[in-house]
Amino acid sequence: MEKRTGGLIATIVTVLLCGCPGLFAACFGAIAAIASFVPDAEIDMFGNNDPTTALVTGGAAFCLGVIFIIIPVVVGFVTLRRKPAAASQPISDEPLPPAL
Repeated sequence: MEKRTGGLIATIVTVLLCGCPGLFAACFGAIAAIASFVPDAEIDMFGNNDPTTALVTGGAAFCLGVIFIIIPVVVGFVTLRRKPAAASQPISDEPLPPAL
């Protein structure tokens, strides 16, 4: 049960440190990309008012956010999955008898 508790703690920590910022980055990226298509919008991305800058920044933030959202899913899957049970009978080193 100790490994299960450690896996649960690892999943919660990765959700807080990767999942939440990833969700915010994905939302920001989607909003910035959509805003680049709005005509006559006042866009200011790092001192640049070009819609292409908003589109590229939004696309990059969205992709990075999706990657950050996937990390807790993978950590949760790897740490919390049930591993297959070991074989109940030990394997002997004796050779198999010849087939007839």
